[in-house]
Amino acid sequence: QVQLVESGGGMVQPGGSLTLSCLVSGFTFKNYDMTWVRQAPGKGPEWVSGISDGGGSSSYKLYAKGRFTISRDNTKNTLYLQMHNLKPEDTALYYCARSPSDSIYYRGAMDYWGNGTLVTVSS
Repeated sequence: QVQLVESGGGMVQPGGSLTLSCLVSGFTFKNYDMTWVRQAPGKGPEWVSGISDGGGSSSYKLYAKGRFTISRDNTKNTLYLQMHNLKPEDTALYYCARSPSDSIYYRGAMDYWGNGTLVTVSS
């Protein structure tokens, strides 16, 4: 069965850093583009970043570009999101999700989601 398990969330002060991980099982990880999507309290899901299946290309929402770095280790079936200079508005549940597309710019519906890891940036 498909499983995506996020970890690494927590509370951090504005300007701080955090690295999220997503351990994947149940499908051939290296064959799929992957994404990070977040959902702020009381709001709908919002695409954050995408990465190609081999990890050679990535794309970001403008608010994340320069602060966030998406990466993956296909030998470990793991997706990462490094976040720096965090802001209160970054507070959200962060999900990793499998993309049905081979375009890193795809921002539509995703195939599978994890249960999310909570990031709280204090103000």
